[in-house]
Amino acid sequence: MDLKQISPFFAASPQLSVAEIGMAASQGYKAIINNRPDAEEDGQPSSAEIEAAARAQGLDYRYIPVIGGQIGEADVEAMTAALSDLNGPVLAYCRTGTRSVTLWALSEARHIDADALIRTAAEAGYDISSQRSRLAARLRQPAHAQEDRPRPVEPGARYDVVVIGGGAGGIASAASILKRRPQTRIALIEPRDEHYYQPGWTLVGGGVFRRRETVRAMAGLIPKGVKWIRAAAASFEPDRQAVVLEDGTRLAYSVLVAAPGLKLDWDQVDGLRATLGKNGVTSNYRFDLAPYTWELVRNLRSGTALFTQPPMPIKCAGAPQKAMYLACDAWKRAGALDKIQVEFRNAGGTLFGVGAYVPALMDYVKDYAIDLELNSNLVAIDGPKRTATFKIMSGEREGELVERRFDMIHVCPPQTAPDFVKASPLANEAGWIEVSAETLQHVRYGNVFALGDACSAPNAKTAAAVRAQAPVVAENVISVLDGRTPRRIYNGYGSCPLTVERGKIVLAEFGYGGKLLPTFPSWLVDGTKPSRLAWFLKEKMLPAIYFGAMLKGREWLVTPERLAHTPSGYEAQDALPPRS
Repeated sequence: MDLKQISPFFAASPQLSVAEIGMAASQGYKAIINNRPDAEEDGQPSSAEIEAAARAQGLDYRYIPVIGGQIGEADVEAMTAALSDLNGPVLAYCRTGTRSVTLWALSEARHIDADALIRTAAEAGYDISSQRSRLAARLRQPAHAQEDRPRPVEPGARYDVVVIGGGAGGIASAASILKRRPQTRIALIEPRDEHYYQPGWTLVGGGVFRRRETVRAMAGLIPKGVKWIRAAAASFEPDRQAVVLEDGTRLAYSVLVAAPGLKLDWDQVDGLRATLGKNGVTSNYRFDLAPYTWELVRNLRSGTALFTQPPMPIKCAGAPQKAMYLACDAWKRAGALDKIQVEFRNAGGTLFGVGAYVPALMDYVKDYAIDLELNSNLVAIDGPKRTATFKIMSGEREGELVERRFDMIHVCPPQTAPDFVKASPLANEAGWIEVSAETLQHVRYGNVFALGDACSAPNAKTAAAVRAQAPVVAENVISVLDGRTPRRIYNGYGSCPLTVERGKIVLAEFGYGGKLLPTFPSWLVDGTKPSRLAWFLKEKMLPAIYFGAMLKGREWLVTPERLAHTPSGYEAQDALPPRS
C-alpha cells in the first residue's frame, strides 16, 4: 500500500485493493474516500466491493467519483463536506492519488495559501502546481463566487511532441523519434508504474512463461531524455494543440502521438465481470488471470471447456484460439483430451481472417476434435451455475440464444476504444482515432498521429504491428515538425504467432487486404505450416526483441516505405500549429 500522508487528518493513495482496506484500518484510518469512477480500468475493485470491505472493518466510506480532468465545483463541495463530516484520519484514493490530493487542496484552499498547499502536496510526491491559479482564486473568493472555467495552458508546459500511453506504441514511437533527433523535447503521459509484455500472457496461460516474466518497471523502459508525466490523459483539445490531464493540467504540443491502447469491455457480457477468476471463468487478456487459465487446464481431466471470441476488432485476432490449442495440447499429453468436450465459439464467420493460414489451423481443430461454432457470440455468463449464453449472429437461427454448460471457459472480451478517446474530436464514428491507414496521420488534424490498438487503421492489433508503425510515425512526426509533407507509409504489417501446440507455431504475417508479408524465406520458416523455429522465435527471441530493440528505437527488420504519391495539402504546412 503506497499511501502518502498529506496532513495529520488526510492521506492519499493510488488504487486500493480490497485486502488493503484491512491494512488501512490497522494503521488507524477511520474512513475511506473513493474518488475513482467504477470500471475506469480492468481489474479495478468496484465501489460496492470497497465499501463492503470498509464497513466490515468498521470504517466509514464515501464515494465521490471524479473523471480525470473534469474536477468541478460540485466535486470540490462534496469532498469538502465529506472531510468535514468524517472522523479522521481519512484515506482517499483514485488511480494514482492525484485527483484525491487535488480535491483535498481545493477543499482547503479557502483558508490555506496556494503555495503552502502546493508545497505540502509536493513533499508527498504529488505535483499540483498547475492548480495554482484556481487555488489562489478560492482563497480570495467566497464559495458562491467559484466558477468552473477551462484553465489556460500552463507556462512552460509545451513540448515538441506529447505522447499518450506508456505501452508498446507510446514507448517505441518516443524511442524512434529520439533515435532520429535526440534534441526533441518529448513528454510521455502514463499513470502506471508497470509495463506489461502482453504477447507473453498466452504462454503464461499455457504454462510456458511465469507471470513475472511479462512485467517490467515503467521507469526502466521510458527512453532517456523523455519527460515522464505520471498522470492519465483525460481529454484532447486538438484545436488548442493541448492535452488535458486527469487533474485538469493542460500540456501543449507541436505534435501529438496518441497510443492509449484499447478498452477491454467486460461489461458487454452480462455477468462476466463478477465471475472472472472463479467458477472456472478465466481470460489470458488480463495479467492477473493468465495463471488461473493454466491452473484450470492443469486440473481439468473431464468435462466441457469453452473458448470464446467476440466480434472484431480485438487485440491479436488469434489469441482466443491460441489459448485453446495450448490447452488441448496439454490435455492430449496428459491423456485427458478424449474425456473433454472442447468448443470454440467464434462470433465471426471464419476461423481466421487470412485464408492462407486456415488449412493448418483446421488440421489442429480436427486433431483435437474441437467443436467449431462460427457466428456464435457470448452475451452472458452465470458463474455459479456454470452456464454461458451465446447469440447466433447469422443464418436461419439469427438472434437465437443458446445456453451451454461449462467446467471451464476462456473468454476473450469485447473490445472498444477508451472512453476518453470515443468522446474526443479525434474519434471516428466507431470511436477509434481516425488516421490515414498509410501515414498514420489524423485525417482532420495534421499534427496528430496515432498508432497501436486505438488507431483506426484496419490492421491486426498486435505488438508486431506497432513495431512496424513506430518508425513510420517517427519519420512523419519529424517531417511535420520541420514543415515538410509526411511521406513514410505503413503497409498494414502485423504478425500473429499461432501456438498450435507446445513447441510449434503457425507464424501468420500479413498486411492490408490479407496480403502475406513473411519476414523469413519459406525455406527457413513457412508461415502457413506449423514450425518449431517459429516457436523458438516466439518463446526465446521476441521478448528480447521487444524489450531490447523495439522499446529502445532499434528497428529490427523494419524500414518504413516511402509514399509514392503526394498527400493532400493539409498534411504539410497546415499541420503545424500557429507560430506564437
